[in-house]
Amino acid sequence: MKEFEEVVKNFKKEIVKKVKKPRIWKEKDVLDGKVVNAFVLILRTKGCFWAKESGCSMCGYYRETYDAGYEEIKKQIDEAYMQYEGEEIVKIFTSGSFLDEREVPKELRDYIFKKFSKAKKIIVETRPEFVDALEEISSEIRLEVAMGLESANNKVLEYSINKGFTFEEWRKSAEKVISYGRELKVYILIKPPFLTEKDAIKDAIRSAEKVKGIATTISFNPVSIHGKTLVEYLWKKGLYSPPWLWSVVEVLKETRKIYDGYIKCDVIAGGKERGSHNCGKCDKDVLKAIKNFNFTQNVKEFDNLKCACQEEWKDLLEIEEFFKG
Repeated sequence: MKEFEEVVKNFKKEIVKKVKKPRIWKEKDVLDGKVVNAFVLILRTKGCFWAKESGCSMCGYYRETYDAGYEEIKKQIDEAYMQYEGEEIVKIFTSGSFLDEREVPKELRDYIFKKFSKAKKIIVETRPEFVDALEEISSEIRLEVAMGLESANNKVLEYSINKGFTFEEWRKSAEKVISYGRELKVYILIKPPFLTEKDAIKDAIRSAEKVKGIATTISFNPVSIHGKTLVEYLWKKGLYSPPWLWSVVEVLKETRKIYDGYIKCDVIAGGKERGSHNCGKCDKDVLKAIKNFNFTQNVKEFDNLKCACQEEWKDLLEIEEFFKG
């Protein structure tokens, strides 16, 4: 829908902050059922091409990109490598698509893989348009391709997220990822705009149902409020709120019943006003349980979570249904 594309694009008219240094940190993750060390690198590149054409309604990562040249990106890679200490997993993100040669030229892709060749697994992100680039990457590299689906519902993709592709188009690219012998991580949103809390829970679970046969990992992303986005505009007008943490827990519990692969959930700005939260009193406990679930994959992590606000959340789910008629 061209009108919606223009609406989303209009929020990007500000001058983008020129952040030239890569973001680097270390964290824990799971590899073959074991908790290991992970090295995370966010390269500053030109960023997502779709963000420049229009963009997704909730995504503000375009603000952290700039028109970096070949030598600038190479310098970032070298700077990152100096901090690498042999972590088993290396995650390389670009706030866009690592496999898009306009962001990361092929020669630099190869340079990165050579630099981090000691890693047991490398994870990169891409939009589905660029998966054919996998054909040029050595099969000796254990590569996980993280590809944002967000929702398997085409109406949500078009009228809520403005993703720029259909589920069927995404699916064809996902099958290619598997055919190239790569692992597939699927990003699914929890509560895109214009969905009720209950519909958002259902949409996330149904989306997981549709990809369970092809996904190596399902990664749920509760929507957080990024600056200069349509979602932020709706939030400031009182027309959107981030998902309850209880909703996140419900999605994880129900998905565990239908999917036996690895499930994870990173709650950005969890417990804060702009991120997924409950009443404030129980947020830390729920966030800790979600983090523990990422490592154990055991829904029993949620068994002892109790708070008076859980009833408020349940009431909201019922009231929303009533007003939908």
